[in-house]
Amino acid sequence: MSSPGGWTLPVWVAAAARAAVGALRGEPFTAEQPLELLEPAGVRSVPVVAAAPLGPAGALAVARCDPGDGLDLTRGLVIWVLASWREPGSDGLQLEAGEGLGVHAQSRELCLSTYARRLLEVNLLPLVTSDQGLSLRIVFPSGRALAERTSNAAFGVVEGLALIGTQAEVQRSADPDQLQRSLRELEARTRQSDFCGDLVLVIGENGLDLAPRLGLPAPLLLKAGNWVGPLLVAAAQGGVKRLLLFGYHGKLIKLAGGIFHTHHHLADGRAEVLTSLAALEGLQGKALRLLHGAPTVEAALAMLADDDPALADRLRQRMAEAIEQRSAAYLARYGALELLIGAVLFDRRRRISALGPRGAQLWEAFSPLGPPEFAP
Repeated sequence: MSSPGGWTLPVWVAAAARAAVGALRGEPFTAEQPLELLEPAGVRSVPVVAAAPLGPAGALAVARCDPGDGLDLTRGLVIWVLASWREPGSDGLQLEAGEGLGVHAQSRELCLSTYARRLLEVNLLPLVTSDQGLSLRIVFPSGRALAERTSNAAFGVVEGLALIGTQAEVQRSADPDQLQRSLRELEARTRQSDFCGDLVLVIGENGLDLAPRLGLPAPLLLKAGNWVGPLLVAAAQGGVKRLLLFGYHGKLIKLAGGIFHTHHHLADGRAEVLTSLAALEGLQGKALRLLHGAPTVEAALAMLADDDPALADRLRQRMAEAIEQRSAAYLARYGALELLIGAVLFDRRRRISALGPRGAQLWEAFSPLGPPEFAP
């Protein structure tokens, strides 16, 4: 039975994988696969289309992604999972990227979130005997074509769709229900007896996947979606004292222009904000017009870095500082003067591009790994 809001892509992959392992073990096919979903906790039934053994070499299962109501690129996505036993003496779970599953361009590792891997391990490893290992090859037959309609390649993910969901249920960042879910989660956090007043407000799934990899503690992370302004106010009212904004610079730049709902259907202005900040750094004339005409913030900064790396560095830094200043001014309108707010930005290669002055201070306080490496 599907979630009312729909399951994320990792859940459908895990359901197909479990069905494939069942076929591999000689079990009769079951159209409803019981999955431990982790977030939210509990076992739920997730439907699959088919599963069958492929002789002694392995088994194949098929599922079809249903993300629930609303627009979603993965709706109807067909998922194949090919399962096979590894050589005797092997252990653990080996994952392979088949056709249509995205890989990181530099490392060639499949693009897989921590949640997706945990979901597979929790549901599959209990089905594997102690002297066996399991190999899964994940295939999205239409994944390569669908990925061309995303920004995956700009984030360094090529050849298909990324598998980076961070929870079981689909959350729509532009939906008012997403704001209510985030507000409820924020209230639950701030009411905990061990709440220390610290919070990392993360913009988007990429940020939520990247933040813990860079050392930001998972218990501090809260996904904001596009509803940044109301969450900032609620955080201040709930007793948050130190708040770090962490997100892609092409999204967070809107805050530097005073735009605190970041969905592109409501407001954009990124080119205007970027060029005004660049003008404050001394960029003029044709170079400023070219910057304004760039198709994305990422492309504009890359173009500027090719011509004047030092100026590009100063512009990224000014952007982070402006985000901090406008966010503080936004909160001041609601009387929230005691909340320390910082900003840390990353680029589409998932590298840190700038830390505001307060962002650097909060990063040092929150992350045990020390200062992050900057994008060159």
